Amino acid sequence: MNSTEEKSISEKLVCYHCGDNCPDDKIHIDNKIFCCNGCKSVFSILNNNDMCTYYSISDAPGINKKDENKRNYDFLDDPDIKTKFVDISDDRISKAIFSIPQMHCSSCIWILENLNRLDNDILSSQVNFLQKSLSVTYNNKTSLKKIVTLLDSIGYEPLLNLEEKRDSKNSSELRKLYYKIGIAGFCFGNIMMLSFPEYLSISPQDSAGLDTLFNYLNILLSIPVFFYSGSEYLISAYKSLKNKIVNIDVPIALGIIVLFLRSLVEIIFFSNAGYLDSMTGLVFFLLLGKLFQTKTYDALNFERNYKSYFPLGITIRKNNSETTIPVEKIEVGDRLIIRNGELIPVDSVLIKGNGTIDYSFVTGEALPVKKEQGEIIYAGGKQTGGAIEIESIKEISQSYLTRLWNNKIFSKQKEMNSISLANYISKYFTFIVLGLAIVSSGIWMFYDTNTAMNVFTAILIVACPCALALSTPFTSGNALRIMGRNNFYLRNVDLIEELTKITDIVFDKTGTLTISGKANIKYEGMELTTKKKFLIKSAVRNSTHPLSKMIFDYLEGHYIIIEKFEEIAGEGIYAEINRSTIKLGSLLLVNKEKFDISGGNSVVHCSINDEYIGKFIINNFYRENLTNLAKELKSKYNIHVLSGDNKSEHENLKRFFGNDSIYLFDQSPQDKLDYIAALQNADKKVLMMGDGLNDAGALRQSDIGISISEDKSNFSPSCDGILEAKSFDLFTKFLNFAIYSKKIIIASFIISFVYNFFGLYFAISGNLTPILAAILMPISSISIVIFTTTGTNLYAKKRGLI
Repeated sequence: MNSTEEKSISEKLVCYHCGDNCPDDKIHIDNKIFCCNGCKSVFSILNNNDMCTYYSISDAPGINKKDENKRNYDFLDDPDIKTKFVDISDDRISKAIFSIPQMHCSSCIWILENLNRLDNDILSSQVNFLQKSLSVTYNNKTSLKKIVTLLDSIGYEPLLNLEEKRDSKNSSELRKLYYKIGIAGFCFGNIMMLSFPEYLSISPQDSAGLDTLFNYLNILLSIPVFFYSGSEYLISAYKSLKNKIVNIDVPIALGIIVLFLRSLVEIIFFSNAGYLDSMTGLVFFLLLGKLFQTKTYDALNFERNYKSYFPLGITIRKNNSETTIPVEKIEVGDRLIIRNGELIPVDSVLIKGNGTIDYSFVTGEALPVKKEQGEIIYAGGKQTGGAIEIESIKEISQSYLTRLWNNKIFSKQKEMNSISLANYISKYFTFIVLGLAIVSSGIWMFYDTNTAMNVFTAILIVACPCALALSTPFTSGNALRIMGRNNFYLRNVDLIEELTKITDIVFDKTGTLTISGKANIKYEGMELTTKKKFLIKSAVRNSTHPLSKMIFDYLEGHYIIIEKFEEIAGEGIYAEINRSTIKLGSLLLVNKEKFDISGGNSVVHCSINDEYIGKFIINNFYRENLTNLAKELKSKYNIHVLSGDNKSEHENLKRFFGNDSIYLFDQSPQDKLDYIAALQNADKKVLMMGDGLNDAGALRQSDIGISISEDKSNFSPSCDGILEAKSFDLFTKFLNFAIYSKKIIIASFIISFVYNFFGLYFAISGNLTPILAAILMPISSISIVIFTTTGTNLYAKKRGLI
């Protein structure tokens, strides 16, 4: 080692990996020193894999690895234990979820989401920072034990609890909050009682020396409030500053510390009462505000779980008949019928049919997996062949489908790049408040030291960006709930704001503008014998396309689970039943030599064993109130109608949307996707409404994709929202509601600015005491919540949404 390196090491004996102090420079690599061999080993792993970007995101972000005792993870090879952590598993790919309590900063997120660079058999990893959880999708060439060992080696040992702790953890955190509020409230009340001599200006002579006793009792009562009830603000501020970030808890913690220390000085050295009532009152009101927010968010989350998000129904077989029930009513042992393209809502065993399961919704890997009778099929998979019958072996997960819908695989990049006004303002708010507090108190120092301290503390407490932070989630959250009650379900609150940016609306025709279950069907062709009806009905039963469902309902007779089934997007279906081949769909698929001269409406051609037998002509019924809805929409948006059918419906569509709208026919799913991409390239914000499964690509490409649900089983995670067909005529109201919600957010920002302006004015002028500031701070947040909730409720009530 050269002299320059030695000098660098001796000047700063701080571990390059974790930031802890080093006793000496014996453990090092080049000019980088480490506190232990564990930290040195982690650095070597990252360095050898070209992953030292980890250290550039924040200084010394690593976890200390002084405890080098090798942990034995052999128990993870046990199949029964493995199932505790693995969500899905097949012959090639598995997906596991771990709790990572050491996760604390952006560097942690970076390294945990780049595990595939440390192990090539790890396909992807995704962090949920708020829940401190990590989802890992991996090739079965590696093992759960190897992945956990890798995580441990880089300082992120998973919390391997063999019992489900998520709900108990939330209950524990809420219980702690209650304890903190109880202690803070008890101490605050007693300190106020003991401070009555001060409030009533009773002189020390009249109090017979009790004021000193009361002051020291106040100190005793304030200690648990400062070190226990207020600990989360102090710890949060400490961690924030340690990571060179200034969050909103910094001025709050500083205010608590200043009030506490100043009170100690006042009582011990000057025999004054101090401001312990203000300090304990501040903590008490802050915790009350947090409880209110927690309860409100819990209420929002309850209404946004899978029961509300997913208006899903599932077909079950019971007593030799089929019926549809809501997914939340699935019980262990129920026999479920899953058709081509439908989602499997619960872990099950395959009973009948040939399972070809696509787990791309869960893993991102699109290669279908063959399943034999008796094998387990995991929730979140999608059947890509003929209809199958499965038996549920678990209760429905109340969070799994919601987590699936919000999977990073389906998130749109534009959402990741957006920065809200609230985040932008909050970023600089803390620095401005700290600056104002220092400058204002500094000026007051020349006039009155006591007032200067009051000013410093009051500014730190009264100035609060919490209202800014609460405006958007509470306004959008309440709007989301109101829309959900009216059968319009959005993926998350961010989409409320996205709805206000829409310039163009693209409609699919069949099953979107038309009613799936209502149509006049006429058959033309050879006579449909009982056998032919049996073959056709068995084939279309496996398809989720609206036209297939109409034909299935039109035909009488029996059907069976078929041997082979394939659905070709935009063309039709192919099936093999009892050595017969059936094709239904476009004329090109069924018989390339014939010409379509029907000039009818939607037409489904049919052949059996390559012999053309005829066609089903379907006269569609358009949705009620489409005329009024179209009139309202075309006055504000550019309307586009895309259809896979021929031009026979052109004139009917023009009656609704007029000559200025754009109509395209004979569009394949890829054509629809390309058309939306072209609109986006022209700087248009596009909302697409279509069939959740058949238009999955176009829905995902659009800025907002809305799947219309007729029978509650047509769902794709690619969509951003689900609109039940019975609320189709309310769609304009939903769009207007989103626009109004944004106005509510802007108004709440203005209220917050006004509050902070006047609060800071009175604080800087010395006319605001710390205790009054502590009361005003949570009141400002609560007033914003009341304003946003009341504002959205009043608008919704006026528009008939509640």
